[in-house]
Amino acid sequence: MKPTGPSSQTYFSQRLRLHYADWGNEDAPPLILVHGGEDHCRSWDWVASELQQDWHVIAPDLRGHGDSQWTADGNYPIMNFVYDLSQLVEQFGYDQVTIVSHSLGGNTALRYAGLYPEKVRKIVAIEGLGPSPKMIEERNATPVHEHWRKWYADKRAKATRKHREYDSFEEALSRMHAENSYLTADQARHLCEHAVIRNENGTYSWKFDPHIRIWPILDIPPEHMHQLWQRITCPTLLCWGEKSWASDPEADGRMELFQNARLAKFADAGHWLHHDQFDRFMAELKGFL
Repeated sequence: MKPTGPSSQTYFSQRLRLHYADWGNEDAPPLILVHGGEDHCRSWDWVASELQQDWHVIAPDLRGHGDSQWTADGNYPIMNFVYDLSQLVEQFGYDQVTIVSHSLGGNTALRYAGLYPEKVRKIVAIEGLGPSPKMIEERNATPVHEHWRKWYADKRAKATRKHREYDSFEEALSRMHAENSYLTADQARHLCEHAVIRNENGTYSWKFDPHIRIWPILDIPPEHMHQLWQRITCPTLLCWGEKSWASDPEADGRMELFQNARLAKFADAGHWLHHDQFDRFMAELKGFL
């Protein structure tokens, strides 16, 4: 079934024009869907179509993604994504919201829920805990000057490199499908239709800012992140795909940092488990909500 499309809306945060999709039903309780890195808000269309009768579903495009504006300097500190989410909630005037989030969006939403626990009724985070303790330990073994030199080199390279262009939509679609072989042909096409923009010369490019791929060095330290997680008071559902690069939060001990969390594990699913095992994910989600 092809998802029913939402309306496109705009709000402003830190002088950036940001886009969000709105499925209407304004009298229903608010449900905010926050996508992951290099993704876009229409990635949630299938989820939204099943929930829009009971919820006022809103899905923002994170800054630098989808139809939202890119930053002038190409830098994307994660706490700025958190500010944008906070600004969206404030502009709607909501006392409480329910959040479903993925990857970078999950990282963002969990920080928000820790900063403002009174504002979040329930939260779902699909692989939104960021680097595992092992990855952080390995990263810390590299001297700080090497991290910064690499970051500078990556930024210079990205600034001088032309944004990737595909000769046809089908070429971009093939690339997207190669990134996640679990997607059906219909899923991949729908996601790709909203992920690309047609350039003046007729080629296609991804909508997201290429600088998104250069992870910011400056961020709150892991112990501060853990303090925010510990402040989350609402029921929390963490989701993990057993074939993902991400670490099992139960096995690595991060589950213990949450007051009221449950973990749902998904077999035969990778990082985009809400696409890979959609029916199973929706069953878990509806039961939790």
